[in-house]
Amino acid sequence: MFHSYAAIGDSFTEGVGDEMPDGSVRGWADFVAIGLAAAAREPIGYANLAIRGRKLGPIIDEQLDPAIALRPELLSFNGGGNDMLRPRMDEQVTASRFRDAIERIRAEGIHVLMLSGANPTDHLPMGKVFDARGARLTAALVDLADRPGVTFVDNFNDVGLRDIRYWSPDKLHLNALGHARVASNVLTGLGVAVPVEWGVEEVAAAPAGPKSRNTAAYYREFVLPWIGRRLTGRSSGDGRAAKRPTLAPVPDAAA
Repeated sequence: MFHSYAAIGDSFTEGVGDEMPDGSVRGWADFVAIGLAAAAREPIGYANLAIRGRKLGPIIDEQLDPAIALRPELLSFNGGGNDMLRPRMDEQVTASRFRDAIERIRAEGIHVLMLSGANPTDHLPMGKVFDARGARLTAALVDLADRPGVTFVDNFNDVGLRDIRYWSPDKLHLNALGHARVASNVLTGLGVAVPVEWGVEEVAAAPAGPKSRNTAAYYREFVLPWIGRRLTGRSSGDGRAAKRPTLAPVPDAAA
């Protein structure tokens, strides 16, 4: 049973795609914190230092030390998704940095939740290229799951999660249903009961969504702005701060 949890990463962990009415984002890590609090039947400490748009290097350089300094019992680590979307990616360097980060967390006596991101490539332009990169990176790191103090959750190879029903309009970020499914995968991996009121199994049993089509409007609204940021060296996370920089209570009543 974990009574404190910190998360680091990019938009996947921040919760982009699961927007709340006030403009904030929720996401799978928030769901996991709620699930842990419900299982513990008492408030737990939860911090989320993830910031959208971050590549693996900045996640490690900017978020890892502050997360370790919080001394959580559980620390989730995901990264590399934004690296895979770049024209060039040094897969060996990326895998090596990821591996070093996992070992560093373990050395601090903190349980590591290592997870791969969900796979959006069925719906993206050049999806096959990104799919191959993600598959190779996941395969290069899967042996870490055998380390003591590591729980590995492989969302990338969750075939059901590829269904368009789980994705937001940009087809790059999960929607609320997708984030809930990832949280369900995580809690199951940790041996924690998934709250039935989330309806994850009910959604999974429903018919698959329609085949995704990338229209001209889709390219105008999502693809071209993304290309524009790449060309100008900007990021969707520029100027943003972590949404939960310290361990703060998550009441079990939130479930």
